[in-house]
Amino acid sequence: MPKTKSAYVCSGCGAQSPRWQGQCPQCKEWNTLVETVIERGAGGVPRRVGVAGAAARMLKLAALEAREEPRIPSGIDEFDRVLGGGLVSGAVVLIGGDPGIGKSTLLLQALCKLAQADHSVVYVSGEESPEQVALRAQRLQLAPGSLQLLTECNLERILDVLAEAAPRVAVIDSIQTLYSENLQSAPGSVGQVRECAAQLTRHAKQSGTTLILVGHVTKDGALAGPRVLEHIVDTVLYFEGDTHSSFRLIRAFKNRFGAVNELGVFAMTERGLRGVSNPSALFLSQHDAAVAGSCVLVTQEGTRPLLVEIQALVDHSQSPNPRRLTVGLEPMRLAMLLAVMHRHAGIVCFDQDVFVNAVGGVKVAEPAADLAILLAVVSSLRDRPLPRGLAVFGEIGLAGEIRPAPRGQERLKEAAKLGFKTAIVPHANVTRHAIHGIDIHGVERIEQALQVVREIGQG
Repeated sequence: MPKTKSAYVCSGCGAQSPRWQGQCPQCKEWNTLVETVIERGAGGVPRRVGVAGAAARMLKLAALEAREEPRIPSGIDEFDRVLGGGLVSGAVVLIGGDPGIGKSTLLLQALCKLAQADHSVVYVSGEESPEQVALRAQRLQLAPGSLQLLTECNLERILDVLAEAAPRVAVIDSIQTLYSENLQSAPGSVGQVRECAAQLTRHAKQSGTTLILVGHVTKDGALAGPRVLEHIVDTVLYFEGDTHSSFRLIRAFKNRFGAVNELGVFAMTERGLRGVSNPSALFLSQHDAAVAGSCVLVTQEGTRPLLVEIQALVDHSQSPNPRRLTVGLEPMRLAMLLAVMHRHAGIVCFDQDVFVNAVGGVKVAEPAADLAILLAVVSSLRDRPLPRGLAVFGEIGLAGEIRPAPRGQERLKEAAKLGFKTAIVPHANVTRHAIHGIDIHGVERIEQALQVVREIGQG
């Protein structure tokens, strides 16, 4: 058997060094040397571990038969929605989030439901003792069934256990706690995380076991470790939410077996995470009377339309540099919208502080929120509430035009289902067939949108 060795490889130029140095001796870049496992092949030529020795064989794409991958339902509908319909055999899922957000709780719930469905499942914990995991299951009143538990941090031992048990689904909590004996660096380092993820992914593809890796995040909210970690896995999920709030959101940023940008909404209860069937209700405030500065946006998260309340507060500025602050929205677009509103609608805010917020802690990144932001700002500036039961969406261009948004018909149907009576949308999004219960007004420019709002309010 060839002896496995490690070397330090520069992530910038690829130069190798027998020991770690602060500066690469070739490209002179700092802190780019990363420990990497290499293997001495025939003739003493180094090659990376895992490279197949057999000759590669090309295939014709036209001769291959595409088939739909069978799904394994996790038992949690919102989790399955983000995954694209369920777990796929041999897939590797990476889920990250802030400490205490509920990653381990959600996965333990999913594994218990899979065990109840007679699936062979294994929970590998590198951070907690068996007693701690059992205490959490007892607190959540879960029925573990045939769920098997392994507390181990050594990669080679974990691979041996997984090869022997051959589970259908396995959870590694977390990838930053594992270490390989082939590397001398500490657990959580770039080399260890990359090597452990590569070995686990190779095992999943060969055995057909679905692997779910839990990843730590940095203070900036990004997944800790090398960026290549997100390239290796098949699906990348982010767990979001405020620890002071009971609501949690899961977003899919990468999914080889489903759609990206899907959103799963959960509520944290005493018995763990529970899926929210009507998430639009979370992002809409209940006002006894109409209030100024509030506008309901119909946004789209993946394949799911959501209704989100956009609130704006415009107040006279006491400083020579008025503030523009957004929460949950793109901050640079607010300044652009104010300039467009001044140029094409004659409404000025140069001496006003403008604050815009998306209710419920949701983050809206799509440009279709422009029209809702603009109407909320105008409503607050003039201290006049928008008509009740009004929902809007649309992107605003620099020339003052209102551009269409994707999936307009689905947005309108969702608004009608939740009881909204009127909608202001881009003219291109007006449906050919009327939607029962909602009046649709198509507009092409922001001046026309403001005129329609005045007419609805007078009517």
